[in-house]
Amino acid sequence: MSEKSSEVAANAAFPSGKPNVAGHFSREAENEFLSARDAAALLGVKLPTVYAYTSRGLIQSVPGGKGRSRRYRRRDLERLCARRDARAGHGPVAAAALRQGEPVMDSSITMISIENGPIYRGRSAIELAEEGRRFEWVAEGIWSGDWQERELPDGWRPEGLGIDLEAVIRALPTRVEPLPVMSFVIPLLAAHDPGRFSWHPEAVLSRARFLLRRCAALLSLGRDGIDTETAVTASLAAPSMAAAVGASFCLDLGEQEIAILDQALVLAADHELNASTFAARVAASTGTDLYGCISAALAALSGPRHGGAADRVDAILLEAGPADRVEEVVHDRQRRGEVIEGFAHPIYSPHSDPRGQRLLELARGLHEERAEVQSVVALVDAMQQGGFGGPSIDVGLVAVSRALALPAGSATALFALGRMVGWVAHSLEQYDAGFLVRPRARYREDPAARR
Repeated sequence: MSEKSSEVAANAAFPSGKPNVAGHFSREAENEFLSARDAAALLGVKLPTVYAYTSRGLIQSVPGGKGRSRRYRRRDLERLCARRDARAGHGPVAAAALRQGEPVMDSSITMISIENGPIYRGRSAIELAEEGRRFEWVAEGIWSGDWQERELPDGWRPEGLGIDLEAVIRALPTRVEPLPVMSFVIPLLAAHDPGRFSWHPEAVLSRARFLLRRCAALLSLGRDGIDTETAVTASLAAPSMAAAVGASFCLDLGEQEIAILDQALVLAADHELNASTFAARVAASTGTDLYGCISAALAALSGPRHGGAADRVDAILLEAGPADRVEEVVHDRQRRGEVIEGFAHPIYSPHSDPRGQRLLELARGLHEERAEVQSVVALVDAMQQGGFGGPSIDVGLVAVSRALALPAGSATALFALGRMVGWVAHSLEQYDAGFLVRPRARYREDPAARR
């Protein structure tokens, strides 16, 4: 039976979505996946074009029921529609830009190269990482555009935490992930800073430096078996951000491990207008202080469609256990029609995310013999053999975290710490732009609304 005819048969047998364990489609999945005919209708193309997009990695598909039928991910289809509509005029450009379409806002911070990854103010992020540039040095370059050799400002070595650590520990749950800790602590730091409303770049950057170091020091909060006060003290006294991260987890990292952490933070520093960065820019456009911009970005990052990708990769690997079980778990999830996040980054498709590839190489070079690293490699191999593209930065950060024996959930914390540099840069750029980010909505009458 051809894919076309099997698709028709599947649609007739299962008209309401993808099959659950009982062989029936769930309403929830109906919204996430479409049949080939519906996908073609949404794109305005013929069925062979849908199949071609899928083979090129532009659309992710899952089993559609009996036979060889497939169903196609709505988010991927809408992204392709956005790119098409973005070439049709000013109105469609603005609408499409909200769904990873064409650019709609000017920025001098980061350009994304489909083949080479992010370019920070004219410098390749991959090359900066490969050169072994310290995270702080790269942060200063992203903020200023000055890539000359220079001494780092004293703000990278703050004196004290700036808040009552014992009071914070009492207020937090016994076990808590790093993102909620950051979201809780940053407003406290703001409340202790009466001069935070200054928009002058030097004042903003001074706050940004000690804010990053203090957030690194607080990674130890909510972790079992860690003496928080000792870890915080060691983190603040560490000579670099990368060393501070290791000290937060009470790890005695060598020079090679610290250098790899530096590279991870550098590669996470910015990625143009992703969801959390755009949230920071919207907040900055209202004139809010830096703490408010970072809080807005963290709120966006906390959503499962953004910062949750690394956590889901961690969860799959924990479920699978040894490397020889990973492929089985991947196939089981695909059989159930579940999407495995962290692969085929929509901006880089059909190419691989260079950041993810680089971080995976670093993890393998450091401790390829570790079972935890072998499991990540097995996951990447299984996904690539299935045609689902290369690893994103989320998978790469999980690989590095496992190679360094960091606690589960650390990948998202590394992402947030690194990306704070980009949030600061975009907030400064928006302050300077001086306009309120206020898109318009195109009203569409709801046919289900009662009159």
